[in-house]
Amino acid sequence: MKTSRVVLAVLLAVLACTPMVVEGQPAPTSVTTVNPEDLLTSPVGANWTSYNGDYTGRRYSTLREINPANVHQLRAAWVFHPGNSQNLEVTPVVIRGVMYLTSANDVFALDARSGRQIWHYRRPVSSGLLDDAAAHKNRGVAVWQNSVFIQTDDAHLLSLDARSGGLLWDVKYADKTKHYGATGAPLAVKDEVIVGTSGGDSGVRGFLAAYDAATGKKKWQRWTIPGPGEFGSDSWPGDAYLHGGATTWLTGTYDPALNLLYWTTSNAGPDFLADSRPGDNLYTACVLAIDPDTGEIKWYFQFTPHDLYDYDATETPVLIDTQENGTVKHLLVQANRNGFFYVLDRTNGKFLYATPFVKKLTWATGLDASGRPILSGKIPTQEGTYICPGIEGATNWFSPSYNPDTGLFYFLALEDCNTFFAKPRNFTPGETFYNTGTNHSSTEKSGKILLAFSLKEGKAVWRSPQVGAGKSWAGTLTTAAGLLFFGDDSESLEAVDVATGRPLWHFNTGQLMRASPMTYAVDGVQYVVIAAGSDVFSFSLPH
Repeated sequence: MKTSRVVLAVLLAVLACTPMVVEGQPAPTSVTTVNPEDLLTSPVGANWTSYNGDYTGRRYSTLREINPANVHQLRAAWVFHPGNSQNLEVTPVVIRGVMYLTSANDVFALDARSGRQIWHYRRPVSSGLLDDAAAHKNRGVAVWQNSVFIQTDDAHLLSLDARSGGLLWDVKYADKTKHYGATGAPLAVKDEVIVGTSGGDSGVRGFLAAYDAATGKKKWQRWTIPGPGEFGSDSWPGDAYLHGGATTWLTGTYDPALNLLYWTTSNAGPDFLADSRPGDNLYTACVLAIDPDTGEIKWYFQFTPHDLYDYDATETPVLIDTQENGTVKHLLVQANRNGFFYVLDRTNGKFLYATPFVKKLTWATGLDASGRPILSGKIPTQEGTYICPGIEGATNWFSPSYNPDTGLFYFLALEDCNTFFAKPRNFTPGETFYNTGTNHSSTEKSGKILLAFSLKEGKAVWRSPQVGAGKSWAGTLTTAAGLLFFGDDSESLEAVDVATGRPLWHFNTGQLMRASPMTYAVDGVQYVVIAAGSDVFSFSLPH
């Protein structure tokens, strides 16, 4: 009897992690195979091959079927309800008519024309997690050849057969008992898959790692907090580096010509009170330029040294090429959570310029010639200090976009402040590593603003204040047809004119959006997709 119970338990455990083909047949190889050219195509068109569309992070598509003259005719083509989440954060990936999306630890393959389910890989959510990982957030997959990759909430990297959803391999790349988790989409570069972790407010030491896409064998791991004796370790006395944060939970970008990954890091831990971590606290609140073959850091830029405000730098580092006097400039552009818009030379990390993009900015009075903040002296205190931007930042991880036709960079900003409190606290296993927290005034109104920022002029050329409570966490998408799609603050997917911000169309989803839109085409028909609440909506013109 005991043996039977053991066998049954084993079978149940296996079945719990076994993919299920719920509907349809495995997609043919010719449909699902992802070629190197697919991943290198930039800008994207019919396919949307990674979390940001292409490696640049621009979220710009060459598709033109939907344009300012006909966008008012857009209607819902299909709606898919994956279950398992009330707050989807996924950006789907589409390869030759097959869509791959995630909900918690589940992965779905859909017919991108109809939303019909092809297969479903089911994996239970994990217990014993902290912070965002405990909410089982997942932002999507990476694809390579005939494989689909997902990071699970407990920091496993899975490789699934793109044609059937069958599990090919499963690698545990971080230990959840040490408070690690994962919430982002991996990135496939050449023949490897790059993964990061969450847990920056849970007392972990951040890292980035690369795995062989075919075998799951680890190729390298790069700690994002230096250990004793390494460059930058003087700002982490004792064992503070073991719990200092700098996690890598948002998908990075990649320049194939320079062969450099650009990955951003989270805040330093503990938040708000930093007596235990004097100095700049490298490499928190940074963008790192990393050799994808070795994991070597080629250069770094720290946006918020000695971060006391939870100003993660985990906003997409967008790669943009511009021309000035006949010379091509290779730029890295980021709207940062700390309220400044930065432009760097991505070949060497040199600071070119930055400018504030919100009116409520009190933690710093400006930046010096090297891009280092000039502090105002406002810091969290035991009694509380009113500081702007607030804990959610002047922007956050929701995706920006860039349209090369207009030269404008589009993103959602938030005008908001908080009272920041600080109180000494030691690291305690099993608990988050906050040093108190923040309060929000019940009388102060927050407001989201859609900004179109000119790189050439270094300022916003138009602003579209949103109607709502500032709760939308949806990003942006722009196209060659002259459209900008974004999730507004009234639970609608909206389209506006890229040059002026003039509203052209909207569809109310009736749900809070915490995901960014994308677009693709099948059989000459263009679709626009966004996850809202617990559903995935796909829109097209009447045919």
